[in-house]
Amino acid sequence: MEKIASFTIDHIRLLPGVYVSRRDTVGQEVITTFDLRMTSPNDEPVMNTAEVHTIEHLGATFLRNHQDYGSKTIYFGPMGCRTGFYLLLAGDYHSRDIVPLVTQMFEFIRDFRGEVPGASPRDCGNYLDMNLNMANYLAERYLEQVLYHIDDSRLIYPE
Repeated sequence: MEKIASFTIDHIRLLPGVYVSRRDTVGQEVITTFDLRMTSPNDEPVMNTAEVHTIEHLGATFLRNHQDYGSKTIYFGPMGCRTGFYLLLAGDYHSRDIVPLVTQMFEFIRDFRGEVPGASPRDCGNYLDMNLNMANYLAERYLEQVLYHIDDSRLIYPE
């Protein structure tokens, strides 16, 4: 069986960043999948499920309500390895194109206070598994260590 594309990336050399993972065509539309890598794979501890779940709820809420990208957002959710998130957008994009959007989203997550949207037994299948304080912290860390000073080493997958 052939290895899927995401398993061919050198995770030893992969830095936290914003990468185009793949582009797919569905009908006439291009769907761009982004790898929003928040931690260094196999080097740093992975994120716990509570903060990942909180970031997922806040990020999805931000994206679906975004004036320009709300109707283009296909999916936002965690990687199974808990080192980052996938963002799927309708359209043919490059990593640099969405840095402002991702920065706005993580500023929203960093600054969010109050009840996490959808964190209730009626709205979520695991509503108690949330950690807003840690989600705020990880968003701040991603902004400071990656997004505010991003360069090509964090926008293009290593060879």
